[in-house]
Amino acid sequence: MSKLWALLTHLHALAGPVVMLLYPLYASVVAIESTSKLDDEQWLAYWILYSFLTLMEMLLQPILQWIPIWYEVKLGMVAWLVLPQFRGAAFIYNKFVREKLIKKYGSSYIHQKSHSPDGKTKNKIVDYITLKKGDH
Repeated sequence: MSKLWALLTHLHALAGPVVMLLYPLYASVVAIESTSKLDDEQWLAYWILYSFLTLMEMLLQPILQWIPIWYEVKLGMVAWLVLPQFRGAAFIYNKFVREKLIKKYGSSYIHQKSHSPDGKTKNKIVDYITLKKGDH
């Protein structure tokens, strides 16, 4: 019985990095190489949300350490974000993050395109957020 418990403990410890990092890393590379924009949106949204979740977890660590099932809850949430059946990351991004950007900046501002010096097209919101050359 103790060997089974040890195996389950090790599998549980491996599930987090596999679900939260390894599979998304692999799927992101596949998405970059594919011609579809749908998978790009899913994985960009995932990395945005995963970064936000990690930052919030760092800030709230003193509180979260008192919640005994936090790791399992986080693993379940991230699995929902990652699994292609649910496309949770794209759903959360479209429903909440994009809505906040539209409320703050207006839909016309986000969807306007501008040309960068290298000839590539960028969204104005990206121009607003990123530093221009010489502004460092």
